[in-house]
Amino acid sequence: MASSTKGSSVRETQKETRFKKTAEPVDESDLLTVPEGWKEPGFTKDDNPRGLQEESSFATLFPKYREAYLKECWPLVEKALGESHIKATLDLIEGSVTVSTTRKTFDPYAIVRARDLIKLLARSVPFEQAVRILQDDVACDIIKVGTLVRNRERFVKRRQRLIGPKGSTLKALELLTNCYVMVQGNTVSALGPFSGLKEVRKVVMDTMKNIHPIYNIKALMIKQELSRDSELRNQSWERFLPRFRQKNVSKRREPQKKSKKKEYTPFPPQPPESKVDRELASGEFFLQETEKKRRKMQEVKAKQAEQLSKRQEERKKAFVPPKEKVFVQKTLPTEEKLDIEALKAKVKKAKTKKLGAPPTQAPPTSLANKKKKKKS
Repeated sequence: MASSTKGSSVRETQKETRFKKTAEPVDESDLLTVPEGWKEPGFTKDDNPRGLQEESSFATLFPKYREAYLKECWPLVEKALGESHIKATLDLIEGSVTVSTTRKTFDPYAIVRARDLIKLLARSVPFEQAVRILQDDVACDIIKVGTLVRNRERFVKRRQRLIGPKGSTLKALELLTNCYVMVQGNTVSALGPFSGLKEVRKVVMDTMKNIHPIYNIKALMIKQELSRDSELRNQSWERFLPRFRQKNVSKRREPQKKSKKKEYTPFPPQPPESKVDRELASGEFFLQETEKKRRKMQEVKAKQAEQLSKRQEERKKAFVPPKEKVFVQKTLPTEEKLDIEALKAKVKKAKTKKLGAPPTQAPPTSLANKKKKKKS
């Protein structure tokens, strides 16, 4: 009887809760939104006074050029991890960093944050930025971009496009997403809030797919302005966001000779005719051996005679005289009459004048001779 009464009471409470749910409808947007200024309380030693039962450890390798920097900042790394009671060891011989929990460690998620810290340090992120990963509201994302583009030159160009001239594109992305972004080698390391990391990953992946990052930055700027408006905060923003169409500027080169596919037939192709089939068709198969040899000799002699005639024709070409050109004498036009008087005057003038010499004086006349005689 006691069990039946307990079952009935449970059913009644379930009915009451269902009635309350149906009676008081709650908006889903209110459940999903986080109140402004709300922060998750930190994890303290009072939440886990007994600590961890087993030891956990993570290790990562770092490149040779990071060895000097890690040596320099290693005391700071140990101090930062010591607050969470995490043990860190630097092995310069193997080129690895190891983090592990201790008996005093009370936060189970601290070892995961320590793992992310050593990964960021190995990927050339400075310690001042990497140490922020130990905070509760900060996460990291290491995006591998080396295998997204096959051609190495094309990959370098797209990676440089992500950085921008003098790092301007990367700086704009950091300001819009509140994240620190580091492009190094084949990876892109991002550090910041979860919402910003999502946008950073989208921009990086689109850039490697040949979509310029300025398009995504423009969309982020519009979203930032719309989020400040209280009326448009809960509405769809698709009408405000720009839509960019991808244009294929360079078309694929088509081959000059296009191979056409043959029509499909269920029947196999006809086999080629054999020598016996050809002889049967022409009737040579039924001839005697002597007749076959005689025919072959006739064919050989005919070919030889044809070749001989071709050679003789080529030899005769050398003895054929070339065609002479017909000389046509040019005749002066009879219509034009020569001015003989003008020609005579020109010749006379040329005789009297010599090139480069002064003009000759005319001989004295008879009257001048007579005057000289009278004076004498």
